[in-house]
Amino acid sequence: MAINFQLRMHLPTVRNERHVYADRNQVAALVKAADRHDVRVLILAAFYTGMRLGELQRVAVRRGALELTDTKNGDRRAIPVHPRLRRLLKHLPLTAPKITLQRAFERARARAGLPHIHIHDLRHSAASEMVNAGVDLYTVGKVLGHRDSRSTERYAHLRHETLADAVGKIGRKPPRRA
Repeated sequence: MAINFQLRMHLPTVRNERHVYADRNQVAALVKAADRHDVRVLILAAFYTGMRLGELQRVAVRRGALELTDTKNGDRRAIPVHPRLRRLLKHLPLTAPKITLQRAFERARARAGLPHIHIHDLRHSAASEMVNAGVDLYTVGKVLGHRDSRSTERYAHLRHETLADAVGKIGRKPPRRA
């Protein structure tokens, strides 16, 4: 007789998500502090696409999009190129070893006075920028390559102003239709 222990097992909820993201001014400070051109490309590309470092090392530039055939969840993904990245496309994919890019990023964040910001936080920053600009979570999730909306929710950090704007809409009359 087989006993199913899984039914009685209670696993605690893991709360290890980071709530750190960089705004545009902090991203600019990181870019300015970087001592390697490829790290400046890394910072801007991660911020304007939400791509992971490993993805930026494997990305292909095709037909005005950044294409990934090998992603974390196994799905192909194409991200339209942000206008601020067009001039940097010739530098993608990033070819330096991962550790070289990571160490140069650490130097940049120290010089910029932002030691708490990690490379992956730029992915959170991209999601937060999109959500705070009014992009729905489904679309943000597609840009980031998420299959589950709960994953996207972890990346969506709402600014106080966005929350205040939402609260300010309570009780407002809807606009008249023409």
